[in-house]
Amino acid sequence: MQPIRVLIVDDHALFAEALAARLAREPDLVILPIADDARRALALAATERPHVLVLDMMLGAESGLDVLDRVRRTHPDLRVVVLTAMDDLDVMVRAVRRGAVGWLSKTESADLVARVIRSAARQGGWIPPESLGELLRRLVRDAPEPNGGARLLADLTPREREVLQCMVDGLGRAEIAERLGLSANTVRTHTQNLLAKLGMHSALEAITLAMRAGMRPSE
Repeated sequence: MQPIRVLIVDDHALFAEALAARLAREPDLVILPIADDARRALALAATERPHVLVLDMMLGAESGLDVLDRVRRTHPDLRVVVLTAMDDLDVMVRAVRRGAVGWLSKTESADLVARVIRSAARQGGWIPPESLGELLRRLVRDAPEPNGGARLLADLTPREREVLQCMVDGLGRAEIAERLGLSANTVRTHTQNLLAKLGMHSALEAITLAMRAGMRPSE
């Protein structure tokens, strides 16, 4: 498989350098130069073409959420995993709504960080198990009402609905491609299109909306 290019955005130099050195030992990860602020993060995202961005929520005077917004606007395919010392469910919910696919505490092991990076690169993600239930509850609570969600789903093409059903079933991009007999790139295109039509930033939000509108995992 193609090596996963990883951009670390963190203004704590010692932590970032130690993490980069540890992750560089993984044969399938390529660690790019570290960014310590939004400007450098955007510049490196444009020139280095990372697959996954590992983002701290506290970047000096800058908000990690603002950096997430700016990166996602300019690089919508970039997968963002939050790695932070912040323990705030409200911020976690806001980050997921804005497109983050993972949330990790800085107290987690480097092995777990590497696994989540791999999952993110394959269209997966990771939320702490102890927070997942409340996160989903809040996403469902704030999603459009069922009738509104059903109207949004009605705008999807039959193929986009099939891809969304696979997402509700818990499948990643490669598994969706195998089930539907499509290429991974075609699945990515359908996923991007359905997210845009639903007005969602992440697969987790789209799944939440679909389930609120009545879509359920397949038998």
